Amino acid sequence: MPREIASREIQKGSDSEFLEIIDDAQRARDIYISLARSIDNEGLLLFANSMAMVRADKLGVVDYLIRASNNGASIKIICPITEENYQIIKKISENSPQTRILNGGESQSGLFIINNTEFIRFEIKEVLAEDFTDAIGFIVYSNTKVSVYSSRSFFELLWNERTQFEKLKEADELKNELINLLAHELRTPIQPILGMIDILLARFKDDPNKELLETIMRNVRRLHRLTENMLDVSKIQSGSLNMRRECFNLKDVITNNLDNTILIENDIYSSAKERINVRIYYEPQDSFVQGDRDRISQVVYNLVNNAFKFNQDGGNITVSSKVEDNKIVVSVKDSGQGIDPKILPKLFSKFEANAFSGIGLGLYICKNIVEMHGGRIWAQNNNFINGDNGATFYFSLPVLNVHRDHLVS
Repeated sequence: MPREIASREIQKGSDSEFLEIIDDAQRARDIYISLARSIDNEGLLLFANSMAMVRADKLGVVDYLIRASNNGASIKIICPITEENYQIIKKISENSPQTRILNGGESQSGLFIINNTEFIRFEIKEVLAEDFTDAIGFIVYSNTKVSVYSSRSFFELLWNERTQFEKLKEADELKNELINLLAHELRTPIQPILGMIDILLARFKDDPNKELLETIMRNVRRLHRLTENMLDVSKIQSGSLNMRRECFNLKDVITNNLDNTILIENDIYSSAKERINVRIYYEPQDSFVQGDRDRISQVVYNLVNNAFKFNQDGGNITVSSKVEDNKIVVSVKDSGQGIDPKILPKLFSKFEANAFSGIGLGLYICKNIVEMHGGRIWAQNNNFINGDNGATFYFSLPVLNVHRDHLVS
């Protein structure tokens, strides 16, 4: 037997309070329009999705909201902002600029609170329907004080949450713009400085004060890497970090990076008289992948570079690669101090680092590069594995079953 339509429950102690469940779509439509027309003080409207605003506009509800706002009523709207409802939002903003609209998430229900005295809650059955009567499942219509208070509290909680989210989003965008600006401004003078120091080093190669120039060069190189990382983060945030596609042997990338890293890092982390006693172990193994050779090289360099940072007193760095389930897994193991347990869960996030390991951009960039290649990256402390000191970083990439003569040079 079908559920009774428009059942009214008179609350105890008050004949004027009611709560109705209405599954007659036509009557629900009429109540919706009538309530929108009756706003004289306040209207709080939570749209379930962008199409809900489209449906409201077709019913004339949006025009009633604009009119109420222009007559002094406070109108707040939470709704996902998409291409479907952009023109309607533009109409509201142009005709009643005092109406406040926040971008919200999608759900299966909506809410409309009128003058702090009545509310309706919409339950949607067809979220993409253009007509209200096709979309609505049923509505809950009530003026009970407890229900109105609860609904209003829920709306205000959601409104405050979305407000804080928008503020954080705005602050994050401002921070990204600042990073991008600083990186570009720093990049301009760094290149000529590097070139001039190279010339001076060649000219004064036998000068006893050459060590001063080498110190300058080490720090300018470090600054250069920082600016490049800042630019990469900016590209990641804007979705403009492009990847080239070529087939290459990962073994060659690892070997070249280990050779270059030994030279560069010994210059950075030691004086001219004292070299770091770090031993690197790597057994080359052919493994063919497809992607951006330079970006994967950047990942390998960052991981080996981190291993050097945490082995300043000497130790071992072991690099290995093996194929597992059609993926090549590369690991970089060090015998240093390990990863701070407080940082470990957020290790690959932006600006998550301790004072010794930098400002926390390198691993964030590595994570994005690896994931854009269809792989993943992770790390763990060795003492959780087999009692060793230090940490191990891993990343995986899909393997290509090709021969060397198929590689693109």
